[in-house]
Amino acid sequence: MRRAVIAFTAFLGGLVLLLASPAWAEGEALKGTLQNQGQPVNGVKISVVAEDGSPVAAVTTGADGTWEVPVPKAGKFKVTLDQTTLPSGVALKFKDKGTLDVQVYEGNQRNVLFALAPAGQQGSGNTSGETSSSFWDRVAQLTFEGFNLGLIIALAAMGLSLVFGTTGLTNFAHGELLTLGAMAAYLFNATLGVPLILAAVIAVAIGGGLGYLQDRFFWGQLRKRGSSLVAMMIISIGLALFLRYVFLFFFGGESRPFADYNAQPGVQVGPISAAPKNFIAMAIELAVLVIVGLALLKTRTGKAARAVADNPALAASSGINVERVIRIIWTVGGAVAALAGVMLGLAQNINFQMGFQILLLVFAGVTLGGLGTAFGALVGSLVVGLFIQLSTLVVPTELKTVGALLVLILVMLFRPQGILGRRERIG
Repeated sequence: MRRAVIAFTAFLGGLVLLLASPAWAEGEALKGTLQNQGQPVNGVKISVVAEDGSPVAAVTTGADGTWEVPVPKAGKFKVTLDQTTLPSGVALKFKDKGTLDVQVYEGNQRNVLFALAPAGQQGSGNTSGETSSSFWDRVAQLTFEGFNLGLIIALAAMGLSLVFGTTGLTNFAHGELLTLGAMAAYLFNATLGVPLILAAVIAVAIGGGLGYLQDRFFWGQLRKRGSSLVAMMIISIGLALFLRYVFLFFFGGESRPFADYNAQPGVQVGPISAAPKNFIAMAIELAVLVIVGLALLKTRTGKAARAVADNPALAASSGINVERVIRIIWTVGGAVAALAGVMLGLAQNINFQMGFQILLLVFAGVTLGGLGTAFGALVGSLVVGLFIQLSTLVVPTELKTVGALLVLILVMLFRPQGILGRRERIG
């Protein structure tokens, strides 16, 4: 077993080393990425002036929507987006946010966010001048984006829910499986030149393998030693923190796009505008979720997994190899999480804390749908994704995630077992 652990550690170290790039900053800088509905915006002028009004530099965004301006020292700066250079059909989401005051600290590279939206959909908190037609067009667009986000959350939530259902473990390191899947695909696609589709398949295989190895040599050993679920949950938090900072050290703090399907022109389908990759990604996500769900219902392994989730002791007494079933669940959960990471990276680029940033929404989807139920995770995740996007009709974009967690609290007050969960008697 010791050799296997060493081999696993060496493999993980080799993977992150291949991803390696200097994670430390070579000085202070301002940078950002301009995107409209997930697509990079090229050729937009960004200018930076110091607090005393002296100009620092002016740059234009590249083909991937990124820009960067080194600054001479730490301090306050004004960053201005030249709205006349925005492409036709694109505008600032909030017209009064064309100039931002930004504080840069010593040794810090500060990200600056300019929120963009299709022309006619921007505003400042009220929609009194918005026509009924444009309002419903926006509802349709946000509904589509909500389904897109919800399916990505559902992919991650299904693996988390299956692991919880069969082992009772609340795995806070699950988000790092998403990050690792995205980074593995980036390694093969952007670094080694493998087409993204094949890179994604390799990343899913790596995710499944790591899921198996995790349970075979780590979580399974903890179960054999009789570790409590609370102790294992705390260990998962420590593992998540460790992996996150390993990613930061080797991958760096900046966001990076895949080499393929990065700057696709949008297509119009009725009131919905999106890149072709979004439609294809949603089809893949839905197909995978349906396949995994049917496998749970129709296959012997799926029925065994449901038996283990209901009563592990009874399942073992009836001849089911509980450890083998749990190992399969970890393998499937790791593979599906890696696929979710690839899809998330395709939608918003790759960074070291992407899994952590979506983990709270994954837990919300799992809890809302019903802990330990795969289809509940799907339903709960779709509700979370839709609510997050549609809530921007009435609240600022910065508060949309808070709204999703609020609806989770409200549902739990009236239906503690979740949408598809079952009531359990205690005692």
